[in-house]
Amino acid sequence: MASDLKGKAIVLMGVCGSGKSTIGVMLAKVLNCSFLDADDFHSVANKEKMRQGIPISNEERIPWLRTLRDALEESLLSGKTVILACSALQKQYREILRSADPNYAPGSHASLVKFILLDAEAEVIAVRLHQRAAEGTHFMPHTLLQSQLDLLQIDDSEGIVKVDATPSPEVIVSKMQSALLSDQE
Repeated sequence: MASDLKGKAIVLMGVCGSGKSTIGVMLAKVLNCSFLDADDFHSVANKEKMRQGIPISNEERIPWLRTLRDALEESLLSGKTVILACSALQKQYREILRSADPNYAPGSHASLVKFILLDAEAEVIAVRLHQRAAEGTHFMPHTLLQSQLDLLQIDDSEGIVKVDATPSPEVIVSKMQSALLSDQE
């Protein structure tokens, strides 16, 4: 299956706690491709701000997204497949990531960069975030969930694949494989 996706970037998007990193690592292993976690690209200042429960501004977010775009572009230009875990909550943010495809015509949504939304009810995500906080495994506090939900914009014209993020990670990865394969036909 990885050969079917050669030279594509798959962005697992959604709010904090939706499972982007967990699923991304697993999906990359199944597809035998690279995995990038957008959290690893945040500046120390951005992480500290979010750790304090303060959402980052667009002035802080846009340079981060451009760095992610450049990382995706490098993979695409070398013909490699890459999975990126990134919130990509707004259309304008996804447009920046889509532009990693050198042939992308802005606004067309026809890009080698594809988006899959990990979708779950706010209550499910909140439970996960509380668990993460108790474990001390992530810088993003549960208090920022509402700000992320408020930012989330989904436009059906973008062709974003929605996957239910409530089952086990194994079930989610299987559903994603099916969705990705059907996209290739």
